[in-house]
Amino acid sequence: MHASGVACMHGMKEVLRYLMGWPGPSGYGSASTADQVTQHLSLPPNLTAVITGGTSGIGLETARVLAKRGMTVVVGARDVKRGKEVRERIVGESPAAQIHVLELDLSSLTSIRCFASRFLALNLPLNILINNAGKFSRKLQLTQDKYEMTFATNYLGHFVLTEALLPKMEETVKETGMQGRVINVSSMIHKWVNPQGFHLHHMLKPKEYNATRAYSQSKLANILHTREIAKQLKEKKVKITINAVHPGIVKTGIIRDHKGFLTDCIFFIASRLLKSASQGAATTCYVALSPKLEGISGKYFEDCNESAGLENYEGMARTLWEETHALVQRKLRSRVKHTSIKFARDRCNIQI
Repeated sequence: MHASGVACMHGMKEVLRYLMGWPGPSGYGSASTADQVTQHLSLPPNLTAVITGGTSGIGLETARVLAKRGMTVVVGARDVKRGKEVRERIVGESPAAQIHVLELDLSSLTSIRCFASRFLALNLPLNILINNAGKFSRKLQLTQDKYEMTFATNYLGHFVLTEALLPKMEETVKETGMQGRVINVSSMIHKWVNPQGFHLHHMLKPKEYNATRAYSQSKLANILHTREIAKQLKEKKVKITINAVHPGIVKTGIIRDHKGFLTDCIFFIASRLLKSASQGAATTCYVALSPKLEGISGKYFEDCNESAGLENYEGMARTLWEETHALVQRKLRSRVKHTSIKFARDRCNIQI
């Protein structure tokens, strides 16, 4: 059979597998839920997970299930009031749940630094970091740092947060001997990006704005971030893994900025193709907790199974990391040149 025919048949088989919810090698598939992929796990005590965007959709379901399984969950939330409501909701279901809600605006470098300081002040271990929050800005918006909102939130913010919290995760690994895990929630839409136009400066300060392009570029950046950090952790021989996941197509708060009659009609027609929030959170929870993935790093998962996605990006990944790292360092040096630790704590209203 011609190669194109083989590829077509493989593609049809994968679509059928998705529609029917058939399990893959992991034993789970597109129809699996976060509860199902974690229900038989025996987790060590005193595990702590940090999750961004944990107040709605996939993030909320991920936080709920992790707390239900006995983990301490720290939720980063732009809206602290809403975060507290989520905490009450989760505790109502699981009275023993340990939930902390800390303010976090991923579009603000200052907010990220404050969140990291507040988290460290809790004196909790850090076993799992789930970079889940997502933004889709229909129109061009700029952050307080004068960067394009979607790309800055989805990629740059999570880059800075990961850099800030990795030392704590390394410390936890040394103290407990348990592997740390970082999960970057990406999307299959990363495949839509034309690499020729993929330049950090252009994405942070675009001359022309296209919402879908900005979102897909941010998701490819999440993939590249995963690839490069996995390589660096391996070189350091640190017992921490980082993987990327595609949660599937879920009608969540990510579309709140562009909902309307047409969008609602499309979602109604395609309802059988869409995942519930619990199904969307399944891959994240599986990659975060499954003992089968001990030591597996730098991979891309969808429907709770490893998929192709990170093989051809090594050069791009390194370049993006170097450019981002240099940008962040310049920003931070300009802001904290004369700032003491005490001042930083006061500025972030940290109580120790």
